[in-house]
This record gives sequence, C-alpha cells and structure tokens, in this order.
Amino acid sequence: MKLIINIKPFSFKLTRKLITSQGIVRKKVGLLLRLKDSDGNYGWGEVAPIGKNELQKCIESLNLIGRSTTKDTIENNLLEFPGALSFGLGSSLSDLENINKSKPHFERFDIEESSYLLPTDTDPLESIIKYLHRTIEKKNNFTIKWKVSNQDNNFKEERVLQKILEILPENFKLRIDPNGGWSRQKAQEWSNELKNEDRLEWIEQPLPSNDIEGLFQLANQIPIALDESLVDFPYLKKTWKSWQIRRPALNGDPRLLLKEIEQEDSQIVISTAFETGIGRRWINHLAARQVKGKNPCAPGLAPGWCPKGPLFRDNPKIVWEAA
Repeated sequence: MKLIINIKPFSFKLTRKLITSQGIVRKKVGLLLRLKDSDGNYGWGEVAPIGKNELQKCIESLNLIGRSTTKDTIENNLLEFPGALSFGLGSSLSDLENINKSKPHFERFDIEESSYLLPTDTDPLESIIKYLHRTIEKKNNFTIKWKVSNQDNNFKEERVLQKILEILPENFKLRIDPNGGWSRQKAQEWSNELKNEDRLEWIEQPLPSNDIEGLFQLANQIPIALDESLVDFPYLKKTWKSWQIRRPALNGDPRLLLKEIEQEDSQIVISTAFETGIGRRWINHLAARQVKGKNPCAPGLAPGWCPKGPLFRDNPKIVWEAA
C-alpha cells in the first residue's frame, strides 16, 4: 500500500505549569501526522515527546522515511523508531486498517473517572480540600495523585502528608509521585510512614530509573509503580510484576500496548502526556480497555490540565485544521 505523509506542527500551553522533580513543563510541542493511501483514505497520528532532543530525533526519522512511502516500509521499521514517532505512525496505520470495519474502533472514556492530578504550583492541601468539596455528594471511589519534590529534607511535604491523611475519606486512594527524585533513605522513610496505610494505592517511581535493585527492595515492602524505569529499561515491562505506568504517546505502537493491556494479569495503568484530540483518541480507548481488565484502577488523564478548543476535539479533521 502506497502512502503519502503530511506533517503539521502544533503547540499549546498547559492551563498551569507542571512542576516535577525533573523540571517544569509549561507547554507541549509536536507534530500531527496525516497518512493518505492510494484510495484517498486518511490515517491520523500525533508525535509529541516531552524532550526537545527526542522531537528532533523523530523529525530526522521522518525525513529518512520521506513524504512518499509504503505501509510495509513503516511496519518493518516501527520498532526502531523513537517511541513517540512509533505511536504516531502506529495510530495512523490503525486508522487505515479499520476503514472498512463496521464496528467503531475507539471506545470513549469519561475523563472525570480519571485520577485527579493535584496542581503543583499551589498548596496541595488546599487543592485537596476544594476537590473534596466538589465530590462530597458522590458515592464513587476517587483517586488523587500528588507529585512531590526531590528534596531529602523537605519537612513541609512530610507535614502536608500527615494533614492529607487526616482529611482524606476512606473511599479515596492516594498516589504519590516523586518522578525518580528520592534517595533510598528518603524513599525508606516514606515507606515506613505509609506501609500500613490502606488508602495509599502506590508510590510511583520513587527512585532514579537506573536504581533497579532499590526499586525491587521497596516493592517488597509497599506498592511501587514504575514509570521512567520502563522507558529506560524496556525489559522491565516483562519482569516487573506490579503496577506499570504507561504513557502511550511516548510508549510506541499503540496496537502492541492494547494487546498487553488485554492480557489477564495486566497491571498496566494508562497515563497522559498531554495530547491533542488526535492522540487522545487512543489514550481514551486504551484507558477504557484498561478499566475493564482484571486489575481495574483509575487511569491518569490529568483532567483540566489541557486547554479547551478545536485542537482537542474528537474529530481528527477539526484538530488538523486547528493546528
């Protein structure tokens, strides 16, 4: 199958800056892909890694492919491309594969059922109190995600943790995300504090991605979810027998991730990398499939962090025109 690749750059600012132990994210920059086959059908994709250097690698790979190519050429090289590019191309090919199928390809997911990512530029306790007031009348279970700093002696956060545990209802879950910024000593201190806390769902990537030994040791004491380690050391996707945070837009071909999610013992949790409407189609679909698995839990889709507008619509043609 012969294909023509069209590319459009896009950028948007998050509704507020995201502060993590690895740096500050204020905006997303990337590329939209539109693949056209010889019958005039279109496939849509999004290429938007977090780092600028990674985006440049994706652009270089696209230049090597060229504007005119074939489906086989892309498929044969998909595993060699950067993860964000493989996501965009895999998404586009999936659209073309499903042109003639009668059943709808994408499932919808209500973003309000996602975990709630606390703002990182304001008092987390104040944000939780406001969120509790908004959800007080609902009987659902809710999940809060708190990104914390990498400072070993941040006693303020330890005091905030105690206050959070004092006010958090029993039907809420708490996820704590240091983004790989803790030392082993700090991780052990928090583990000791939380190991008997039923409302803790997990601590996400407490140690640097390359401290595999330390992560396995902690996982024997308290629920640990991996994120950055899975990106830097892909073999852990097969050997880590606990929660795995996957950001599909950075992970590679989404068709392969869908097969992983639908395995009976999957503990994969879908997380956003702040996508446009084109990328979000797959994020929502994978999240919908994830919550129907044997180990359901709230995906991390960060409701309210992306602005509104045509760039975030469900219709790829509208998103393309808005870029």
